[in-house]
Amino acid sequence: MCLGRPAVCFLATALLTSVILPALATENSFPFGSALVLDAQPLSGSKRLPSIEIEQDGAISFHLWCANALGTANVTDDAITIVPNRALPTQCTPDVLSRDAALLAALSQVTGWRRHGDVVDFIGVTPLRFRLMTN
Repeated sequence: MCLGRPAVCFLATALLTSVILPALATENSFPFGSALVLDAQPLSGSKRLPSIEIEQDGAISFHLWCANALGTANVTDDAITIVPNRALPTQCTPDVLSRDAALLAALSQVTGWRRHGDVVDFIGVTPLRFRLMTN
């Protein structure tokens, strides 16, 4: 089909490449500024799920099972370092505070990340899977 019209084929290929390649790069790039929700079941009696949001400048906010916290993150092509700084005061049960502390500890041991569409896997001692909040 393209043998008689190489210019048309070139333009069609260039157009498709300019649309498809950026979409693929976005699908696999780190979703800075997006809410990432832990792929888990809510605790009994609650609808809340932990989420994190990492900004381009490395600022990170944690919305845990009960508490909220701030911190910093350093994200490269496939590596990540997460450092929780301070938890904001809250009134939670000891069990839920323990879960929050365990999740922060697991996040602080993450060394890598991988994205597949709306799923972001954090790789570390305890693998964690987050999903992009899309609603």
